[in-house]
Amino acid sequence: MTTDVASTSNGAPAQAPGVFTPEGAIGKLVRVQAFQILLVLVVIFLIFSALAPTIFPQWSNLRLIIQNMSILAILGIGMTFVIVTSGIDLSIGSVLVFSGVVSAMAMRAVGGDGLPTAGLGILVAVGCGLAWGILNGVLVAKAKVPPLIVTLGTLGGALGLSQVLTGGVDIRDVPSILSDNIGYGNVPGTTLPLISLIAFVFLVAFGIILHRTRFGLYTFAVGSNEEAVRRVGVKVDRHLILVYSISGGLAGVAGILSLSQYGTTAIAGQSQTNLNVIAAVVIGGTSLFGGVGTIFGTVVGLFIPAVLQNGFVIVGVQPFWQQVAVGFVLIIAVYIDQRRRLAAARGTGVKRRFSLGNLVTRRK
Repeated sequence: MTTDVASTSNGAPAQAPGVFTPEGAIGKLVRVQAFQILLVLVVIFLIFSALAPTIFPQWSNLRLIIQNMSILAILGIGMTFVIVTSGIDLSIGSVLVFSGVVSAMAMRAVGGDGLPTAGLGILVAVGCGLAWGILNGVLVAKAKVPPLIVTLGTLGGALGLSQVLTGGVDIRDVPSILSDNIGYGNVPGTTLPLISLIAFVFLVAFGIILHRTRFGLYTFAVGSNEEAVRRVGVKVDRHLILVYSISGGLAGVAGILSLSQYGTTAIAGQSQTNLNVIAAVVIGGTSLFGGVGTIFGTVVGLFIPAVLQNGFVIVGVQPFWQQVAVGFVLIIAVYIDQRRRLAAARGTGVKRRFSLGNLVTRRK
């Protein structure tokens, strides 16, 4: 009696296809762009820790880094969803400003520093963000205007209306319940910023939505092959409107958080926000070609510019070099993604992220 056992050239049994091996798992992990960027982040952290060991690695400084990236993390969630669909949203910085302006005006009109006033401000900010997001989604999905053009237009529209409403002068009337508890408050019993906990909750919630729900599956599928997904019955137009609504609504959330943290509408302070968020999302492994991306990668991508800026200030280097470094990392990230796609296309034809058969099954 003989047993058919595959073996390698040195006589060792070969692993059957699909069998988990530590070596295979590590190899796949190393090839993931988000993990590669995490290694880059660790190296940057170690370099600055060596250059400024008494300041940079201390919790007080790390707390500042985490707090500063919290608002960008909220924006990064929506941007990840949009870019996964092979779209883009250049308007988030202006929508943040507009939401903060209208929210501040509403709270000033009502008056008071209590919870009802703050609650009104939150609702107004989120509502404004949703309105701009829905507008973007309808123009992209129904009017078939390219996302770049649509969101470039709403970028100017939202910022211009903010300046019209305020006369170009920032509003500084922020209820103390927002600034004291959210902007500068800590999680009870800890020194962790409350604003960072809020960002973490959003990251976890939308990470589950993107990676563990049917909505997330459709988001990836639309970015992979929109026409094929449409043919199997997915309502692509509605889905795109929802995705851009998420981006706009989260920009509204970021608007009220920014108002809480800085105590002002900061109309002129968000000019680079959209580009910084897009760069962080792409650096984190979300493909500009659509169909690929993770919330975890976005978080890692956001930490890199935050750590660079903080580290440069501490070691006495002009923080403007942060933009140079991030620019180079962004170009390299897109280059690696493009090379990976070309290699996959040569080896197996056009690589498809999802099986349409599985998509139909999931719909039933």
